[in-house]
Amino acid sequence: MALIRSVRGYTPQFGPGIFLAETAVVIGDVIMGDQCSVWYNAVVRGDVNVIRIGDRVNIQDGAVLHSTYQKCGLMIGNDVSIGHNAIVHGCTVRDKVLIGMGAIVMDQAVIGEGSVIAAGAVVTQNMVVEPGSLMAGVPARRIGAVGKELSEGEIERIARNYILYAGWFKEG
Repeated sequence: MALIRSVRGYTPQFGPGIFLAETAVVIGDVIMGDQCSVWYNAVVRGDVNVIRIGDRVNIQDGAVLHSTYQKCGLMIGNDVSIGHNAIVHGCTVRDKVLIGMGAIVMDQAVIGEGSVIAAGAVVTQNMVVEPGSLMAGVPARRIGAVGKELSEGEIERIARNYILYAGWFKEG
């Protein structure tokens, strides 16, 4: 069973249809929407500030979500995929975003709707990513636009597939 822990009087709240892997950790002032999944060794740590997560968000293995005390919470929209070992910290991630494996998104960054943050990219503090941007590199730079093929073939497909995968674990 996942570790779900209250801290400072806050207990995580979950919408229906969620999946929490046995080694997932969700702590504190976290509100998570419908059909979300938190996978193995992922940590959603709402101990120092709020974390708000929309519907159909998947937080993949080893990812860390956190915020900054008395400064900035973490806001994540709907249909977002956060890749394996990504770090998402004190920022805003709009709807239909893919954050690639090992990517880092820092405090007060804003990731526009329909964007892709490539694997290993580092979105620096206060960076504003325009909607529909493909970002890569260290520090992250816009290398193109997210077209229909990338949007449907990756962003939407991965978000949909993780709902399917979570269902496999609920069956057993």
